[in-house]
Amino acid sequence: MDTITETFRSEYRRYRMLAEKAIEQVSEEECCRAFGDASIAMYLEHVGSNLTSRFTDFLTSDGEKPDRDREHEFDLAHITREHARHAWQIGWSRLQKALEELSDEDLSHIVTIRKVELRVSEALTRSLSHTSYHVGQMVLLAKMQRGQAWISLSIPRGQSESYNRNPTHEKAEGKAP
Repeated sequence: MDTITETFRSEYRRYRMLAEKAIEQVSEEECCRAFGDASIAMYLEHVGSNLTSRFTDFLTSDGEKPDRDREHEFDLAHITREHARHAWQIGWSRLQKALEELSDEDLSHIVTIRKVELRVSEALTRSLSHTSYHVGQMVLLAKMQRGQAWISLSIPRGQSESYNRNPTHEKAEGKAP
Protein backbone atom coordinates (compact mmCIF):
# COMPACT_ATOMS: atom_id res chain seq x y z
CA MET A 1 0.00 0.00 0.00
CA ASP A 2 1.29 3.43 -0.94
CA THR A 3 1.97 5.96 1.75
CA ILE A 4 0.80 9.54 1.39
CA THR A 5 4.37 10.69 0.78
CA GLU A 6 4.77 8.03 -1.92
CA THR A 7 1.61 9.33 -3.55
CA PHE A 8 3.16 12.81 -3.66
CA ARG A 9 6.36 11.36 -5.14
CA SER A 10 4.38 9.50 -7.78
CA GLU A 11 2.31 12.52 -8.80
CA TYR A 12 5.38 14.73 -9.08
CA ARG A 13 7.00 12.03 -11.29
CA ARG A 14 3.91 11.95 -13.47
CA TYR A 15 3.93 15.70 -14.08
CA ARG A 16 7.66 15.78 -14.66
CA MET A 17 7.29 13.02 -17.23
CA LEU A 18 4.50 14.91 -19.03
CA ALA A 19 6.57 18.08 -19.25
CA GLU A 20 9.69 16.30 -20.42
CA LYS A 21 7.83 14.30 -23.08
CA ALA A 22 6.32 17.56 -24.36
CA ILE A 23 9.72 19.28 -24.39
CA GLU A 24 11.23 16.39 -26.36
CA GLN A 25 8.79 17.17 -29.16
CA VAL A 26 9.83 20.81 -29.65
CA SER A 27 12.90 22.38 -31.19
CA GLU A 28 15.15 24.93 -29.48
CA GLU A 29 13.35 27.69 -31.33
CA GLU A 30 9.91 26.37 -30.37
CA CYS A 31 10.96 25.96 -26.74
CA CYS A 32 11.98 29.61 -26.54
CA ARG A 33 9.28 31.07 -28.81
CA ALA A 34 7.21 33.67 -26.97
CA PHE A 35 3.45 33.51 -26.96
CA GLY A 36 2.52 36.84 -25.45
CA ASP A 37 4.57 37.00 -22.28
CA ALA A 38 5.24 33.25 -21.98
CA SER A 39 7.35 30.46 -23.46
CA ILE A 40 8.00 26.83 -22.65
CA ALA A 41 11.54 27.72 -21.60
CA MET A 42 10.23 30.42 -19.27
CA TYR A 43 7.95 27.93 -17.52
CA LEU A 44 10.81 25.41 -17.31
CA GLU A 45 12.99 27.96 -15.55
CA HIS A 46 10.18 29.22 -13.32
CA VAL A 47 9.14 25.75 -12.13
CA GLY A 48 12.76 24.70 -11.62
CA SER A 49 13.60 27.85 -9.66
CA ASN A 50 10.43 27.52 -7.61
CA LEU A 51 11.23 23.90 -6.71
CA THR A 52 14.80 24.85 -5.85
CA SER A 53 13.61 27.62 -3.55
CA ARG A 54 10.87 25.59 -1.89
CA PHE A 55 12.77 22.35 -1.35
CA THR A 56 16.27 23.52 -0.43
CA ASP A 57 16.34 22.98 3.34
CA PHE A 58 12.61 22.26 3.08
CA LEU A 59 11.91 21.55 6.74
CA THR A 60 14.25 24.15 8.21
CA SER A 61 14.16 27.38 6.18
CA ASP A 62 11.58 29.59 4.55
CA GLY A 63 10.58 28.24 1.14
CA GLU A 64 11.07 31.62 -0.54
CA LYS A 65 14.85 31.94 -0.50
CA PRO A 66 16.30 35.47 -0.37
CA ASP A 67 18.57 34.83 -3.37
CA ARG A 68 15.71 33.82 -5.67
CA ASP A 69 14.99 36.40 -8.37
CA ARG A 70 11.44 35.42 -9.31
CA GLU A 71 10.92 38.40 -11.59
CA HIS A 72 13.98 37.41 -13.64
CA GLU A 73 12.38 33.99 -14.26
CA PHE A 74 9.73 35.72 -16.40
CA ASP A 75 12.19 37.76 -18.50
CA LEU A 76 11.97 36.06 -21.89
CA ALA A 77 15.03 37.85 -23.28
CA HIS A 78 17.61 35.87 -21.29
CA ILE A 79 16.16 32.35 -21.43
CA THR A 80 17.68 29.63 -23.57
CA ARG A 81 16.57 26.01 -23.63
CA GLU A 82 19.87 24.94 -22.05
CA HIS A 83 19.60 27.53 -19.27
CA ALA A 84 15.98 26.62 -18.60
CA ARG A 85 16.69 22.87 -18.58
CA HIS A 86 19.52 23.44 -16.11
CA ALA A 87 17.21 25.31 -13.70
CA TRP A 88 14.59 22.57 -14.22
CA GLN A 89 17.06 19.78 -13.38
CA ILE A 90 18.34 21.50 -10.24
CA GLY A 91 14.80 22.08 -9.00
CA TRP A 92 13.77 18.48 -9.52
CA SER A 93 16.90 17.17 -7.82
CA ARG A 94 16.18 19.35 -4.77
CA LEU A 95 12.59 18.15 -4.72
CA GLN A 96 13.65 14.51 -5.02
CA LYS A 97 16.11 14.82 -2.14
CA ALA A 98 13.52 16.49 0.07
CA LEU A 99 10.83 13.93 -0.74
CA GLU A 100 13.18 11.01 -0.12
CA GLU A 101 13.76 12.33 3.39
CA LEU A 102 10.05 12.68 4.20
CA SER A 103 7.74 10.17 5.79
CA ASP A 104 4.03 10.37 6.51
CA GLU A 105 4.87 11.36 10.09
CA ASP A 106 6.42 14.58 8.74
CA LEU A 107 3.23 15.72 7.01
CA SER A 108 1.90 17.52 10.07
CA HIS A 109 5.16 19.40 10.71
CA ILE A 110 5.18 23.12 10.03
CA VAL A 111 7.19 24.81 7.26
CA THR A 112 7.11 28.41 6.12
CA ILE A 113 6.75 29.94 2.67
CA ARG A 114 7.10 33.71 2.53
CA LYS A 115 6.83 33.71 6.32
CA VAL A 116 3.43 31.95 6.20
CA GLU A 117 3.24 28.76 8.25
CA LEU A 118 1.89 25.67 6.51
CA ARG A 119 1.74 22.01 7.40
CA VAL A 120 4.09 19.98 5.20
CA SER A 121 1.04 18.34 3.61
CA GLU A 122 -0.32 21.78 2.68
CA ALA A 123 3.03 22.92 1.28
CA LEU A 124 3.32 19.76 -0.83
CA THR A 125 -0.24 20.10 -2.13
CA ARG A 126 0.36 23.75 -2.97
CA SER A 127 3.63 22.95 -4.75
CA LEU A 128 2.19 20.03 -6.69
CA SER A 129 -0.74 22.18 -7.81
CA HIS A 130 1.61 24.97 -8.89
CA THR A 131 3.82 22.53 -10.78
CA SER A 132 0.91 20.82 -12.53
CA TYR A 133 -0.57 24.18 -13.52
CA HIS A 134 2.62 25.22 -15.30
CA VAL A 135 3.21 21.76 -16.79
CA GLY A 136 -0.22 22.08 -18.39
CA GLN A 137 0.81 25.41 -19.86
CA MET A 138 4.03 23.92 -21.25
CA VAL A 139 2.18 20.99 -22.78
CA LEU A 140 -0.38 23.29 -24.39
CA LEU A 141 2.33 25.54 -25.86
CA ALA A 142 4.19 22.51 -27.21
CA LYS A 143 1.01 21.01 -28.66
CA MET A 144 0.08 24.30 -30.35
CA GLN A 145 3.48 24.51 -31.99
CA ARG A 146 3.64 20.92 -33.16
CA GLY A 147 0.13 20.88 -34.61
CA GLN A 148 -0.51 17.67 -36.55
CA ALA A 149 2.97 16.38 -35.62
CA TRP A 150 2.04 16.35 -31.91
CA ILE A 151 2.29 12.94 -30.26
CA SER A 152 -0.36 12.64 -27.56
CA LEU A 153 0.89 12.37 -23.97
CA SER A 154 -2.36 10.92 -22.71
CA ILE A 155 -5.19 8.98 -24.31
CA PRO A 156 -5.28 9.87 -28.03
CA ARG A 157 -8.63 10.90 -29.44
CA GLY A 158 -10.74 7.96 -30.46
CA GLN A 159 -8.85 5.53 -28.22
CA SER A 160 -10.65 5.93 -24.87
CA GLU A 161 -12.43 2.58 -25.04
CA SER A 162 -9.22 0.72 -25.87
CA TYR A 163 -7.31 2.55 -23.13
CA ASN A 164 -9.95 1.82 -20.51
CA ARG A 165 -9.46 -1.90 -21.15
CA ASN A 166 -5.75 -1.53 -20.31
CA PRO A 167 -4.99 1.71 -18.42
CA THR A 168 -1.23 2.24 -18.47
CA HIS A 169 -0.70 5.90 -17.53
CA GLU A 170 -2.46 6.12 -14.17
CA LYS A 171 0.77 6.14 -12.17
CA ALA A 172 4.21 7.35 -13.16
CA GLU A 173 6.91 4.76 -13.56
CA GLY A 174 10.42 5.09 -12.21
CA LYS A 175 12.01 6.44 -9.07
CA ALA A 176 12.79 10.09 -9.77
CA PRO A 177 10.06 12.68 -9.13
